[in-house]
This record gives sequence, C-alpha cells and structure tokens, in this order.
Amino acid sequence: MSEQKMTHATEATNLADILERVLDKGIVIAGDIKIQIADIDLLTIRIRLLIASVDKAMEMGINWWQDDGYLSTKAKNTEMEKENVTLKKRVEHLEAKINKKITR
Repeated sequence: MSEQKMTHATEATNLADILERVLDKGIVIAGDIKIQIADIDLLTIRIRLLIASVDKAMEMGINWWQDDGYLSTKAKNTEMEKENVTLKKRVEHLEAKINKKITR
C-alpha cells in the first residue's frame, strides 16, 4: 500500500495569507537583460513588474488601465466620442465644399 500525504489546512491558509499580504502591500520585481558583443550594447531590455491589488495600485497613483481602450469601456467610449466628433467635422467640411461647387 502506498502512503498518501495529507494536506493540512494551515498550508492553504499560509498561501492565502501570503497572497493577501502581497496584494495589500505590493511587490516589485525588476531586472535588466543586456546583450553585448565586444563591449557594444546590442540590446537592452528593462523589465519591471508590480504585483498589487487595484486599490493599492490606485493609492500609489497607478491607473493606466482606466485610460486603455482595450481594458476600459469608459476609455473606449471616450475614444469613440472623439472619433465621432472628428468624423462629423470632416463630413460637414466635405458637404460645405460640395454645396459651394453646386451653387457656382
């Protein structure tokens, strides 16, 4: 018979506590990748990762997702409204040109 290891509730609680702390406080992971040949930089990649709750991110002044049209319907609507205004102006301008040519 093979022995089965029992999972204790404390392990799950510890993981939940760690996740709660990380989201509450936030964690930053940073790193650079640099490719060089003969002391000449060919490629540099800077990686910055922030893991935090939405509330904590907003508290730190990070709210880029609110203005991203792919992530926010509010931002998408704002972009569409701007585009509609631009298109209406173009249509009015073209109609005015057409009317000038017809009346001549």
